[in-house]
Amino acid sequence: MANTTVRGAVAIHGQNPQYLVESVIRNRIYESAYWKEHCFALTAETLIDKAIELKAIGGVYGNQKPTEFLCLLLKLLQIQPEKEILLEYLQADEFKYLRALAAMYIRMTFRPVDVYEVLEPLLKDYRKLRYRGMGGYSIIHMDEFVDQLLTEERVCDLILPRITKRDVLEDLGEIGPRKSRLLDAMEGKSEHGSDKSRSRSRSTDRSGSPTSRSPSIARSRSPSRSPSRGRSLSRDGKSPSPTGSRYVSRSRSRSPSGSPYRSRSRSISPDRLNGSGGGSPDRFRSRSRSISPDRMDTAA
Repeated sequence: MANTTVRGAVAIHGQNPQYLVESVIRNRIYESAYWKEHCFALTAETLIDKAIELKAIGGVYGNQKPTEFLCLLLKLLQIQPEKEILLEYLQADEFKYLRALAAMYIRMTFRPVDVYEVLEPLLKDYRKLRYRGMGGYSIIHMDEFVDQLLTEERVCDLILPRITKRDVLEDLGEIGPRKSRLLDAMEGKSEHGSDKSRSRSRSTDRSGSPTSRSPSIARSRSPSRSPSRGRSLSRDGKSPSPTGSRYVSRSRSRSPSGSPYRSRSRSISPDRLNGSGGGSPDRFRSRSRSISPDRMDTAA
């Protein structure tokens, strides 16, 4: 029969390997078109081609239809390949879905110690995987998927066999402590920093105390500006005033009689009239509004 386990298969966890998949899901796999068309007469070698063609991992979707990932997983449980072949599946870095399929099978069939030793190196794989479930497609990473296999009880809608926790195995001495990549990186940095400090101390011991910078080098700029940069230019803009004063007189001249009235005369002087071409000075009107001293006396 196409649905029977291969002859001579070893019992896993005391039962038929195919019984690791729940009966409801297993019967749906047997009735699926992918199982009947593509999984018939597959071997450990020909199954690689089908695993490479996978587009997603997952459990059931839609109307409780099993994914192709579950169909190939059940086929692996049926033919029960050797351990060396499964390890070769994991070594295929370019085929991530083949690696995920092998990791799922190892989690369901291997001993707890072997599961931790084989799957923990896969936590360094950060490639994306497409997951198909009841809610549609989603994106997870390979390290997340492996972490789910090691910590959760249900993955891809399948109940996983119970596994002994890692700390219990460490207390029993069956497995060594877990190696953390972050801890290794921190130790590498500390060792590198200590090597640098040692090399610096050796260089200073050979050359003596490091020379300090000479204090005679003045980098500060003068905070006060020279008073000679004053704005002591005269109105003609050519030379400073002879008195050396930088202030320009802006006082308005008053009438010679000491009158409090300021002169607002706009008349043009005769010198300018003579110098401005021909013409009599009579045609220029005086716009002077100043009051003469005689009028001031009569007004008083």
